[in-house]
Amino acid sequence: MAAPLGACVTALVLLDAYTATGAAGDPAARISVANGRVFVPLSTESTAAFFGISDTGACEDLLESVSSTSLRVTVPSRNVSKDGVGRMEAAGPLTIPARSRVRLTPFDVGIMVLDPPKPNAGDRVGIDLWFRSSGLVHSEAVVVPARW
Repeated sequence: MAAPLGACVTALVLLDAYTATGAAGDPAARISVANGRVFVPLSTESTAAFFGISDTGACEDLLESVSSTSLRVTVPSRNVSKDGVGRMEAAGPLTIPARSRVRLTPFDVGIMVLDPPKPNAGDRVGIDLWFRSSGLVHSEAVVVPARW
């Protein structure tokens, strides 16, 4: 009777250790953000910010929102063209696939900055990116001249 009881206790201890490491259940996304850039505003209405977002985990994640006390109003956006004219419009959550890198660019998806302050080229601004699974990821972006 002692052998089966000992085996059960050992199995429970190992299972408890396995779940405590976070290895059990859904695999986690592992998000990192780098190469942040904010365009020097060309107008008082808006500008844009861009990042490289990597997910080295085994599960996708969603970029749900972006905030920055330095940049005021920030919104995930998509660049759309109509009749040869490009503009940014608000986009829903951005999927970051597992084991991939998504690059936000002026030509596709980015971060729209409404009513931007007047930063100078070379300034650095803090930006918080909020992901559904990974939560808050703080990053920094450098202000650069707009180049399309």
